[in-house]
Amino acid sequence: MIKGIIFDFDGLIVDTETAWYEAYKETLFTNHAVDLDLANYSQRIGTGSDVLFQYFHELVGTPVDFDLIENAAYEKFLIHMKEPVLRDGVREYLEEAKQNNLVIGLASSSSRDWVKGYLEQLEIIDYFDVINTRDDVSRVKPDPELYLKTLKECNLLPSETIVFEDSFNGLTAAKHAGIKCVIVPNNVTRNSVFEHHDYRLNSMSEEPLRDIIKKLHAV
Repeated sequence: MIKGIIFDFDGLIVDTETAWYEAYKETLFTNHAVDLDLANYSQRIGTGSDVLFQYFHELVGTPVDFDLIENAAYEKFLIHMKEPVLRDGVREYLEEAKQNNLVIGLASSSSRDWVKGYLEQLEIIDYFDVINTRDDVSRVKPDPELYLKTLKECNLLPSETIVFEDSFNGLTAAKHAGIKCVIVPNNVTRNSVFEHHDYRLNSMSEEPLRDIIKKLHAV
């Protein structure tokens, strides 16, 4: 029996990933005349920033000023992001889960301030019973620590839980924690190769949560 669901944040609840990709792409081209390939970039999101910065170093071929890139990209990110909006179907899933007394968790490799700020701005923070971020663990995705900690604090077993993710690293973390995972890719991760996921949606508006639970409970 499914008793709880756990959400990723960036790219799943709010599509920050597309705005970040455009911001980094513009910054790297302007500062270093290199092109940021979408396919390679998409495999390095959903985890720690050190993985992304190592990739930037490989692209540029010389030491890069990560703070300079990050600051310049953040200014562009704010322009691309404009007003944050929930991805289609997110609020409906949260509302349906709450109405059916499911435990709702969130596990993100981003910082707590980043996640909390958006959740409060979008007025959905009260839906979540447990929130864990990179500030709460020693290892972020694709390591399963975030999901294992969230399971424990939600008092859930892996078999009682469904994770919703948008990235390969998030999927890997969920599966290593023994949890069924539904992939809901965004524009950045849409063409990524996902293996061993349990179900895939283009958006949460495609099917109600109850149908997803029925399908995965039967697996």
